[in-house]
Amino acid sequence: MRPLGAGDPRTVGGNRLLARIGAGGMGVVYLARAQDGTLVALKVIRAEHAADAEFRARFRREAQAAARLDGRWTAPVTAADPEAVEPWIATAFVPGPSLSEIVAVHGPLPAETVRALGARLAEALAAVHAAGLVHRDLKPGNVLLALDGPRLIDFGIARASGATALTETDVVIGTPGYLSPEQARGRAEPVGPPSDVFSLGCLLAYAATGRSPFAGHVAAVAVFRVVHEEADLSAIADDSLRPLVARCLAKAPAERPSASELRTGLGDFDTDDWLPPSLPALIAERSARVLDLPEPEPLAAADAPEDLPPSAPSRRRFLYLGASTGAAAVGAATAAWLTRGGSPPQAVARPSRTVAVHADLKGPGAELGSAVVNGVKVAVAEHNARADRAFDLVLQVRNDSGNGDAAKAVAQQLVADPRVSAVIGPTSDATALKAAEVYNPARLPMVTAWAGTTLLYDAVSATAPAVFQIRPANEFIGAVFVRYLSQDPSVTHVVLVTDGTSDYSYRLGQSMRDLPPRIARDTHDIAEGVAAFADRAQAVVYTGESPEHAAALASELRKAGFSGTVVAGEPAFSDTAPDGWVFVTTFANPDASFAKRYGGDHVPHGAAEAYDALGLVAAGLTRAGSAATVDRGTLAHWLRTFPYQGITRTFRFVDGGVIDYHSGFYLWRIRGGSPTFLEAVTLR
Repeated sequence: MRPLGAGDPRTVGGNRLLARIGAGGMGVVYLARAQDGTLVALKVIRAEHAADAEFRARFRREAQAAARLDGRWTAPVTAADPEAVEPWIATAFVPGPSLSEIVAVHGPLPAETVRALGARLAEALAAVHAAGLVHRDLKPGNVLLALDGPRLIDFGIARASGATALTETDVVIGTPGYLSPEQARGRAEPVGPPSDVFSLGCLLAYAATGRSPFAGHVAAVAVFRVVHEEADLSAIADDSLRPLVARCLAKAPAERPSASELRTGLGDFDTDDWLPPSLPALIAERSARVLDLPEPEPLAAADAPEDLPPSAPSRRRFLYLGASTGAAAVGAATAAWLTRGGSPPQAVARPSRTVAVHADLKGPGAELGSAVVNGVKVAVAEHNARADRAFDLVLQVRNDSGNGDAAKAVAQQLVADPRVSAVIGPTSDATALKAAEVYNPARLPMVTAWAGTTLLYDAVSATAPAVFQIRPANEFIGAVFVRYLSQDPSVTHVVLVTDGTSDYSYRLGQSMRDLPPRIARDTHDIAEGVAAFADRAQAVVYTGESPEHAAALASELRKAGFSGTVVAGEPAFSDTAPDGWVFVTTFANPDASFAKRYGGDHVPHGAAEAYDALGLVAAGLTRAGSAATVDRGTLAHWLRTFPYQGITRTFRFVDGGVIDYHSGFYLWRIRGGSPTFLEAVTLR
């Protein structure tokens, strides 16, 4: 939820807008106060879509049909104006978190909770289908959780663009990983209620396992799997739930159960006590957070709705009205405030947020660790100097001396400190792997731009929602080598020099299998010497990670009279790197402005990335607003949901939660004993 921007209206149809909930290609969704004081989610369709007469007619029909919905588990339509220049529709506001956020933060749900969730959503779909609607985009983000059960939102209207698009060939409407085969094929074939049942099956598998049964790192892979492959349901442990989900995921629509049949198959769940013990408090806290919304600015006379009540209810009152009409259940603590008629606890005018730096400050990586600490300090100082800041940042600094066991102990100390919202670091592969074992189960965000091990990258994509490796893994450096060498037509033979059994060396070599056909490739171990290839190779790639071995190789190449290109990866880089070598790194060349703010002309490697790591965390913390505390797991989820523009690059996370590895590479050449920046590389 974000403040209104300068270009946002202040009223729509007599509803006072309070904040932005979200935006997409179709329009913008606002949190608004209706004229009776209740909260509504108000979607405004962009004028360019409304100019399509067929679209407007479809919107009018679906808005009328949605208004007839009276299902308990849908967010009811409260008002709409299909004839406005920018048509809009309002539904009851549900302040709870989405299913996607809950699973990302707290992991898969217990089988009984999944069954209760499925039963209620199947009941909601039955009501939607009975009204003549098809949801078309049933996904975890469109299911909000309240204390008494889920609410299905964005039904039908979310895909009102289907008035034209659904009749065109090869147009895919829906979300990859949750769309049905008939949607994925994008052909002019019916997309009816069975499509929603398929999507519900995907959603229940996600709730039970934490992954879509057709998940892929890119959308095209998920779409292909939906059409051509069977769902992977092996991670659903409950033997009675698995076959029900499998029936929903039948490729042929006629073989799927109806929503009503699925509701019967999932069993009877009349009780409101359906959530695991850890979740009600989070849902209650999220509901109560709405109380901290700032009052909207007074309207100018020309903007004020003529029929606005002379005495608008207080924030507490309109939340109460929304809950009492079934719009949403507020948290237990909030309900108690309302019942007593008292006031909620006052938020601190400017709360503090504590961030820790976890680095090697006294061991072999002390130089890098010091740069990281100083880069974070610059970012903290700049944040705390802003007059418009929502909170002050407090910094803790912890040293692990580059030791894995010490890193684990530091992580345990920081996890035990409830003030710590996030951790910047650790600063090496070994310490990051050990610390992640502690930070991840505790859901304490760990943001590192200095650990390049592929083992950490693999862990992030599989089971580590709190680990943020915000640089490409070392393995992807090989693709930059290939690109760099391919640009030189004189290079027809490349030799890879390895460090024996080094896992890094092996992976880097494997990643270079895609050299152009004109370039021959062979591999030698560093112990074999260079005489065997120095006279025929135009380029040498050192795939090891030892600066000492790199220096020894450079000496041997000089003795053999080799004058071609030599490239190496970041682990082998050092202040004594061989002259003339080109290094592919993940540390950028900060501009003069940052250098001045840092305190001199020279910015050590790692400092700019530390500045950006703190900026990413601060952007995530901003989403918490003025809440007294920040839920660590929720912060971890937020950090993955939006791109962040830093001074080094844009940080963006893709499917599976890993950083987009196409950018974040930089070429440096050693000249006269000093690194000279060549260029940034994007793999596209």
